[in-house]
Amino acid sequence: MTDTTTAPDEPWDGPFIAPVPMEDDPGALFPGDRGVLDPEVRRVLARLLQRRFLLADRNRDDWAVLMDNQQTIESRLGDLFIRLVVDHDRGVAYKEQVRSDELDIPILLRDDAYSRAETLVLVHLRTVYQRESTAGESSARVDVEEVEQTVLTYFSEADGDTARRQRAIRGALARLRQDGIVEEESEGRYRISPLVEIVLSSERLRELSDWLRDQAVRRARGDADDVPADEADDLGLAGDDDEEGDAL
Repeated sequence: MTDTTTAPDEPWDGPFIAPVPMEDDPGALFPGDRGVLDPEVRRVLARLLQRRFLLADRNRDDWAVLMDNQQTIESRLGDLFIRLVVDHDRGVAYKEQVRSDELDIPILLRDDAYSRAETLVLVHLRTVYQRESTAGESSARVDVEEVEQTVLTYFSEADGDTARRQRAIRGALARLRQDGIVEEESEGRYRISPLVEIVLSSERLRELSDWLRDQAVRRARGDADDVPADEADDLGLAGDDDEEGDAL
């Protein structure tokens, strides 16, 4: 059997990069590490890939690292055809999949649409946020009972009984809380985050509000069940890429 080991003072002529013992490579964080970024920068980069949003008020340390290393992190994401969006006014950073008709781009981030119930709750939250902002209020808040009372009117008989609809609404609030769109300040009391403006634009809000008004008119006439299935499916609102943990 041929001995293929290489003496420490002999040059490496194999087809792969010569392994370096951890004790001889103090900058490595793990065996085989060839990364060049500091550990805290790597963590922020990984969290941007992992999460839907990075929020300045929730992740102060990560936000500070991002601000100090934004160009480097943008470069790393750009290598993956992913665009970093930083909204300094709202204190939020998120990623977008780059798409192009001219380039052959592997799609790493999949669009994960909000469910119908989540979209209906978003419409109400966005409406309240817009109303309060127009009135000059610095923040907007809602109670779960208020959300239920309004959003229940958006559902049709096909969505099940009242108890089932209420469960769907509370589940939607839990999902939106996870995404940082609402923050539960006390039991059943939520503050609406400025993120709601990013997730649901004014233009899309008008489209959905018009759709819901049209459905209300149809139900009043007794022909709401005639809505085509594909039209009802259009109510789902595309999210910003992936769920936490499913970035790639």
